Amino acid sequence: MTDADLLALAARLARSAADAILTVRAAGFDVERKGDMSPVTAADRLAEGIILEGLRAATPDIPVVAEEECSAGIETRVGGRFWSVDPLDGTREFAAGRDEFTVNVGLVVDGRPYLGAVAIPVTGEMFTGIVGMGAWKEDAGGHRPIAARRVPAEGLTVMASRHYSDDPRLDAFLEGRKVAKVFKLGSAVKFCRLAEGVADLYPRFGRTMEWDTVAPEAVLRAAGGRCTLFDGETLLEYGKPGWENPPFLCQGRA
Repeated sequence: MTDADLLALAARLARSAADAILTVRAAGFDVERKGDMSPVTAADRLAEGIILEGLRAATPDIPVVAEEECSAGIETRVGGRFWSVDPLDGTREFAAGRDEFTVNVGLVVDGRPYLGAVAIPVTGEMFTGIVGMGAWKEDAGGHRPIAARRVPAEGLTVMASRHYSDDPRLDAFLEGRKVAKVFKLGSAVKFCRLAEGVADLYPRFGRTMEWDTVAPEAVLRAAGGRCTLFDGETLLEYGKPGWENPPFLCQGRA
C-alpha cells in the first residue's frame, strides 16, 4: 500500500469508530475503571475493535499497539513500522458529557510519527497528515489543506490540558510570554487546533501515552508545526518500553 492508501485506511477506520462512539453515547453507557484507575467505556472497546479488525485485515504485516489491548496486558512486539491507536482519546471528557474527545490512528516509522488521522466525532472534523507531504482537514465545508501558523502580533493562543489546568508549571512557563488567550480542554483536539493555524502553543506537563500522541503529532508535523521536549530541540521517541511519554511542548510554525 502507498502512503496515501495507508492514510486513507486510517481515516476511514477513525471515521467508522467515531460513528460507533456517537451511537454508544446516544444509547447510554456505564463508566468502569481500569487498573490504573483511568476510565473506560463500551465506546472505547467498540471503537478499538473496529479499528483493530480493519488494520489487521488490510495491513497484516504492520503490528498494532492499541490502548485497551495494552491495558488488558496484551504485549505487542514492534519493528520499524507500527500502528498506534487510541480508540477514544479523552474518555474522561466523553464520560463527563463534554465534546472534546477524538479517535487517533497513527503510523510510526523508525521511531517517529509518520502519518495520522484524528477524528473529532461530535463536530465531524477529520484531520489527516503525512509528514513531508502535507496535512488536511475535512468537515462540512469540504476537504482542504491546513498549515500551522506563525505567532500573530497580538500574542500566543495557548492550548492547555483541562485536567492539569491548575498546574503551577503552566503559569510559570507562560510568564514573560505575550499571551492573547488560553483555552483549557481535553484530548488531541489541542494538537489539531495548532495544526490548522488557530492556536500556537501547547505545553504538556502531565502523563500521556504514545497512543495519545502519535496520530496528532503526525498531523501537526505534517502541517509545519513541531513537537519536542521542553528544550525545544529533542524529538519524542516512539516504541519505548511501557509506551509512556515524557512532558513535551507543541508549537506552530517557527
